[in-house]
Amino acid sequence: MSEVSGDVVAEVRVTFKLFAMLQDYLPVEARRDNALALDVPDGTTVLQIIERFSVPLKSCHLVLIDGNYVPPTERGTRILKDGETLAIWPPIAGG
Repeated sequence: MSEVSGDVVAEVRVTFKLFAMLQDYLPVEARRDNALALDVPDGTTVLQIIERFSVPLKSCHLVLIDGNYVPPTERGTRILKDGETLAIWPPIAGG
């Protein structure tokens, strides 16, 4: 828990993973494992995490929470829960 203006704010711990070219948006120390443990205020959404790390929305092609797909229409309302893993992949091109 942390304090904001004298109020106690509940926090949850989540794991944030970025893959391929998106790993550059993680802090340098987290890039080796493509993962970062985060303590965030309870009620934090997927979109808030994406914005916090300045990941371009157009680059967030596949967004999963614990292996379950989160469609773009739900990313602004899907609240992260304690212990969950948020993983994001960019569009994949091949040939």
